[in-house]
Amino acid sequence: MQVLADDDLKVVTGGSVWTGIAISAIVVFLSGVLEGFTNPGRCNN
Repeated sequence: MQVLADDDLKVVTGGSVWTGIAISAIVVFLSGVLEGFTNPGRCNN
């Protein structure tokens, strides 16, 4: 384990906005797939 100085901590960044958008899109897609399995509907409604 390494102790970081205050200057080093200021340089550390998180993810970008695109990372958040991609994760959100994956979650929405997977929730749609899960809903399709748990509550199947007909295509011609």
